Amino acid sequence: MRRFEAMLRPASAETLESMAGKSRAITRRHYGKTMRLFAPLYVSNECINNCSYCGFSRDNAILRTTLTVEQVVTEARRLHEMGFRNILLVAGEHPKFVSDGYLQECIDAIKGFIPTIGIEVGPMEDDQYGELVEHGAEGLVVYQETYHRETYEQLHTAGPKKNFDWRLECPERAYAGGFRRIGIGALFGLADWKTEAMALAAHLEYLYKHCWKASFTISFPRMRPYAGNYEYSPDPDLFLNDRQFVQLVCAFRICFPQVGIVVSTREPATLRDALVPLGTTHMSAGSQTDPGGYTGAGTDDLHLTTKGRRVELEEEPSCRRATEQFTIDDKRSATEIETMLASNGYESVWKDWDLAILDR
Repeated sequence: MRRFEAMLRPASAETLESMAGKSRAITRRHYGKTMRLFAPLYVSNECINNCSYCGFSRDNAILRTTLTVEQVVTEARRLHEMGFRNILLVAGEHPKFVSDGYLQECIDAIKGFIPTIGIEVGPMEDDQYGELVEHGAEGLVVYQETYHRETYEQLHTAGPKKNFDWRLECPERAYAGGFRRIGIGALFGLADWKTEAMALAAHLEYLYKHCWKASFTISFPRMRPYAGNYEYSPDPDLFLNDRQFVQLVCAFRICFPQVGIVVSTREPATLRDALVPLGTTHMSAGSQTDPGGYTGAGTDDLHLTTKGRRVELEEEPSCRRATEQFTIDDKRSATEIETMLASNGYESVWKDWDLAILDR
């Protein structure tokens, strides 16, 4: 941790270039010239939490929908046509809409043609995670959002997400439930970026010691405009700029050589391209952050939600699609990302896992 902390200090151009060279060499040694591609599939934007930085926040008057299992299949098949074999099912936290058994049904419906299925949903108990693993999920992503307790309390004003420790312990419960891939991260822009980076590194080191059978990925997405605040501009005192972002990627790669590093479509194309050789191992592409965003599925059931209750629309909305969680920056298609990687000598890895590996 002292070594990692030293790497976050203001660095000269020569020092940063040296870090980049080490990071590039370590990444090549452990991962070769490959990049795993994945896509998020939002199944619901219903939520009972009030989080002041999120478009899905309970009190936001947004257009909401929850896809049926058949509509989830429609979305997944479109992603399959694009080449994806690694899909992350994403949902807001609302037990009334994303009810017990719903995710299991979704996984059962798509696992025949999508071999790698991850989830990014509200925290659960060990046995609930175990049930999802039994159905075919093998990856879990859960971001602490901010590791700064005081900031966390200020930003989460209602709902089960208010419990800082319950969320912090989520990766361990998922590990106990049998998940073999676990992704953690923080949403940069909510608190001091160096404080977040140190806490994220400490959390990762702890998980490597106590959940050592799993493989881990980390992510440090930066705040983007979102429903309820499309005019969002970063706080200059908290903002992680591009140079610091590169420095952070290099620091994680040097100190944690085998961790997967995710850089999503939140970030601009130029930065994502520059980070390909420096440590990035996972990239999303062609992402949509609203339920039904790939095919328009579910847009026939748009509604509002007030105090957990569904409220029908009184008039036709100007936009016939559910509200997105946040805006993305890199809008290139999966094909364009694949072309960019190939032009730099990288192989796009669409599939790296199959349940047949565990067939006894």
